[in-house]
Amino acid sequence: MTLRLRLLLLGVGIVAAGLLVSDVVTYNALQSFLTARVDQQLEAAAFPVGRALFSTSGLGPRVQSAPPQTSGFGHRNRSGGSPPDTRFRNGGRFLSQSRTSARVLVPPGTYAILRSPTGRVEAHLFFTYGGRVPTAPTMPMELPGSGRAESSDLYFTTAAGGVSYQALAKPLAANGGVVVIAVPLTDLYGTLQHLLLIEVIVSAILLIGLGIVTWAMVRRDLRPLEEIAATAGIIAAGDLSQRVSHRAEGSEVGQLGVAFNTMIDEIEAAFAERARSEERLRRFVADASHELRTPLTSILGYAELFDLGIRHRPADLAASMRHIKAEATRMGTLVEDLFLLAQLDHERPLHVESVDLVQMVERSADSIRVSTPDRSVRVGGAGPLHIDGDGDRLRQVVDNLLVNAVRHTPVGATVEVTTAEIGGWAVLAVHDDGPGIDPADSDRIFEPFYRSDPSRARSSGGAGLGLAIVRAIVEAHHGTVAVEPGPGANFVVRLPIRQAAVESTLTSG
Repeated sequence: MTLRLRLLLLGVGIVAAGLLVSDVVTYNALQSFLTARVDQQLEAAAFPVGRALFSTSGLGPRVQSAPPQTSGFGHRNRSGGSPPDTRFRNGGRFLSQSRTSARVLVPPGTYAILRSPTGRVEAHLFFTYGGRVPTAPTMPMELPGSGRAESSDLYFTTAAGGVSYQALAKPLAANGGVVVIAVPLTDLYGTLQHLLLIEVIVSAILLIGLGIVTWAMVRRDLRPLEEIAATAGIIAAGDLSQRVSHRAEGSEVGQLGVAFNTMIDEIEAAFAERARSEERLRRFVADASHELRTPLTSILGYAELFDLGIRHRPADLAASMRHIKAEATRMGTLVEDLFLLAQLDHERPLHVESVDLVQMVERSADSIRVSTPDRSVRVGGAGPLHIDGDGDRLRQVVDNLLVNAVRHTPVGATVEVTTAEIGGWAVLAVHDDGPGIDPADSDRIFEPFYRSDPSRARSSGGAGLGLAIVRAIVEAHHGTVAVEPGPGANFVVRLPIRQAAVESTLTSG
């Protein structure tokens, strides 16, 4: 069952229950009201009906104001006599007249009976006003004042010929018998049936109208959900560019649409990042394979020369062994760099200690001067400048930057290293007078194996891991490294001066 149908049934069901309760209450209230009116009619008709009964039976005085001649009676009226008093007398027994009974019109079809204290019927009549005389209703054998000791009025229901009657048994004073008046309930039941028919018709019209309106409103309000479902299906098929429109963002459905679009944005960004990561991984594997294949090919070639007879030529054998050792050393360095990058990516805690950055730069510059005496390396900045970090890793940052500067500058070029404290950061800047770095390469130059020279000739640089290692170590110390514009190449490293703890980098391999 769909949500739309459930909402429709729920709304219509609640209204139907409310209408049912309202109809039942209205029906019962009207039934009680009409029944009370009938009881009032019985009470008001007691005197004129009793007078007619006494006049018909001959037990009371003859009256001229007997019921009209068009009425149907069980016994004929006796003519003559004087008008009655406010009570009918018969051996001291009487029936009192109420203040409104003289003006009461006895309802058509009313049946009346006069019983003696022993239960004998003294008189009975129908008030038909010229209509057909119906079948007399059945009366109980024992009534108050006639066969029963009680002297209070008794209301009861009886029937005859398919017609129901509401009856009143009114005992006469001093065990003088009982007068029974029965009014047909045909009009009451007709009114109730008419009310019931109206309630059914009105309730049905209301429910049908409500169902149509509810269906239209639910269909309109749930249309955005259908759009979300359709969009989700398209996205599941692979099109992550789809979005749902923002309708009524203050509503629950609108909020769902906003949340849905936000979720898809995050998923699209995650997939894009995953694609970039996969691309970087493929490029990394390809570059690593290329870098490892070159020394392995050289080692394999020299090993084949050994099998071709070079073993018998000591000079050539010694040269081959030197080349094999050099290529193995080069491959070992490459493997160590790859291992270091893998450790940095897995975030292993650093060995944090207080490091004097100025002293570290001077030592690294001295090493470069010894290894490349044809280069001028100048150091600037007053010390000491202490920072919290891993001394060995930070020394590797300085060495790689200086080696990179020396490797990519011509003979006689100057390399300058400066240190300074700026705004709570230790700033290390390495500048050279070389050809500089193309701005298009400034963002990718820190990627593993990336080299601006596409020829990948060994004379133009190393494996392309030095700057990648620099960025990984600097970021492990919560710092930044970037290439700034200007003449030559300008590398700027920013490191925090003091840290209670350095929380990231390097896991055990």
